Amino acid sequence: MPELPEVETVKRGLSPAMEGARIERLELRRGDLRFPFPANFEDQVCGRTIIGLGRRAKYLLIDLDSGKTIISHLGMSGSFRIEQGPVSQTPGDFRHERSKDEKHDHAIFHLEGKGGERRVIYNDPRRFGFMDIADRSELQNNPFLFGLGPEPTGNELSAAYLAERFAGKARPLKGALLDQKNVAGLGNIYVCEALWRAHLMPARAAGTLVTKTGKPKEPLDLLVASIRSVIADAIKAGGSSLRDHIQTDGSLGYFQHSFSVYDRESLPCRTPGCGGTVLRIAQAGRSTFYCPDCQK
Repeated sequence: MPELPEVETVKRGLSPAMEGARIERLELRRGDLRFPFPANFEDQVCGRTIIGLGRRAKYLLIDLDSGKTIISHLGMSGSFRIEQGPVSQTPGDFRHERSKDEKHDHAIFHLEGKGGERRVIYNDPRRFGFMDIADRSELQNNPFLFGLGPEPTGNELSAAYLAERFAGKARPLKGALLDQKNVAGLGNIYVCEALWRAHLMPARAAGTLVTKTGKPKEPLDLLVASIRSVIADAIKAGGSSLRDHIQTDGSLGYFQHSFSVYDRESLPCRTPGCGGTVLRIAQAGRSTFYCPDCQK
């Protein structure tokens, strides 16, 4: 599934086309994706102006002037593309073809704004994504967003915070970081990369990074810095283009070119002077990539 940097990339790609635009019509070509579309979804969004786009963890948030927010998750194969001009016009420079088959175009936002008419089209061959709508003031209580931990790039994430969450826990470090209640938005790829940057073994017990008095040990400070840096680098690079993920302007993300351990089984470790070899193990049904020589 797309991880936080990919969703952030999509948000930034959609913002110029959607922010400030009026939703003239919402065209739903089926009644459901992973879940049914919200009741009276079209009535709740038609005629409303989009005042901003945001992101929480791996969820795209579309704020409306009515005080409502559309919550969108891309699932395994969901993507957006932007088409400008009347329907009969050839799609413009913003076309995005993650799937070229229009039978998978399930939701179409017909917009009117300063740039004229445009359509933002949600395409999802596997239909594992979804859309919901909620009062913006109640987002923290929405079932999809309730209980999420701090953002990995926000000020709330600190070594002291993780020490509080990890104290006394025998849970493997990787699993603790994938727990969305601890840190929101981290996924398998970037957890592997952050642990490599911090030189920490994925199977190490999370509690070993905390002193008996509940204070963070030095490696926990390095882990927080590594999480921040790997997410920042991925966003800067435009997100990963694993499988079929592409940005809304049609260009591929390329952060996977910089992966240091993920999907590099049997290849040399990229830590200078290490000389180790990247291994792959299974943890909770997921592939974990790490270097046994420099990750302790």
